[in-house]
Amino acid sequence: MRFASLGSGSGGNGLVIEAGGTRVLMDCGFGLADSVARLARLGLQASDLAGIVVTHEHSDHIGGVGRLARRHGLPVWLTAGTLAMAQDLAGVAVQVIDGHAAFAVDELEIQPFPVPHDAREPVQYVFGDGNRRLGVLTDTGSDTPHIEAMLTGVDALVLECNHDAAMLENGPYPTGLKRRVGGYFGHLENGQSAALLDRLKHDKLQCVMAAHVSRKNNTAALARRALAQVLNCADDEVRVACQTTGFDWIRI
Repeated sequence: MRFASLGSGSGGNGLVIEAGGTRVLMDCGFGLADSVARLARLGLQASDLAGIVVTHEHSDHIGGVGRLARRHGLPVWLTAGTLAMAQDLAGVAVQVIDGHAAFAVDELEIQPFPVPHDAREPVQYVFGDGNRRLGVLTDTGSDTPHIEAMLTGVDALVLECNHDAAMLENGPYPTGLKRRVGGYFGHLENGQSAALLDRLKHDKLQCVMAAHVSRKNNTAALARRALAQVLNCADDEVRVACQTTGFDWIRI
């Protein structure tokens, strides 16, 4: 099982997960040509995908889904709430999922789980092949017992480190937006992410990737430092998903 990122951040998100001959794309917030180019960087064509799973309706996650799905005949899985708020899905083979129920796409088992975020019915996912599991948690303002239960025991984790609390407070955002980003339904702050990782840390956890790092309210160095302190490793051993290049294939 392996995974790679097309890019991560407010400018667009996309994560490819592969098990055996099955590859799915989680979210697509890029234009059509850009998505194709980013897939090519990973050695893939859009036709190599079995479909797209969507976390929620914000444009940096769903903005490119409709065009990519229509052009290449890809099915799309998403919650009823996300579908109700989505734009540009006409002509797409949509499959509505239950945010609490696992489903299979060929060789991948996919377990969605609800998260507190300012969207209609947002979810994140755990992907498994029967032997290994990858947990993904971004776009959530808070940790919950259910989130921790879903991510317990994963072999790899893509974890949001959206902002640094002091940078957000002293940064350029207007007050209302600061409250939204830092609120219960916003995004995880470095310290919150580190505390969650500390609760999830276990011997089988092979890889932790910091993701959805804000360009204005955080730095890769701060995100690395927060997670490295929990993992008891050097800062430069912590990997960070980049907005422009994502990250290359990681095998678990």
